[in-house]
Amino acid sequence: MARDCLAVLDGYGLGSAHVAGTSLGGMIAQWLGVHAPDRVRSLTVMSSSPMGHDLRPVWARARAGKPADPDDLPPPSPAFLAHLAAGLPPGVESDVALFRVFNGPVRPFDEPAARAMLELALSRATDPAAAANHDLAVWRDAPDLLAPLSSITAPTSIVHGDQDPLWPLGHGEALAAAIPGAVLHVVPGMGHVLTSPGLPEEVADLIRL
Repeated sequence: MARDCLAVLDGYGLGSAHVAGTSLGGMIAQWLGVHAPDRVRSLTVMSSSPMGHDLRPVWARARAGKPADPDDLPPPSPAFLAHLAAGLPPGVESDVALFRVFNGPVRPFDEPAARAMLELALSRATDPAAAANHDLAVWRDAPDLLAPLSSITAPTSIVHGDQDPLWPLGHGEALAAAIPGAVLHVVPGMGHVLTSPGLPEEVADLIRL
């Protein structure tokens, strides 16, 4: 997927760009910062986690009801784990319920806008089951994902909500600590998605250019 980003730059004849990515997109942004530094003018990594960090043990402990390892990154929130345990059938209603959890409990959730976006996404999907590949990309074991983030030279901003139920704030703090000179912006009340009125504009102002 990161190479697809490079192909887009090549297709438009762009030598470099300001790169911003959220969640898995934030990991793709980290990969570009490490492996294609000449193509990255700046990085903004939002609602993400350090590339290459194996979170499977963290999730396994959380789903088994075991206490978190204090030496590891924090587990997902109880609300997110409860959503997974509910086992809702795939479809718009399940996705809306997930985005309500992703929104977090502090800021209002714009359900009509989220529903419209999810319905549009599903209407355009040729293989909705391919969404499962998202998790495979996060957990995939590969040497290129294990390259140290300390090699990133692009000016970097980390944007993270203090109510993120998937990657709690400790993930953003770990990213900021791993990338030299990175600036951490903690957005009060923000969860994992931009589904609260006014939040997209607020976060847009934090993208580094």
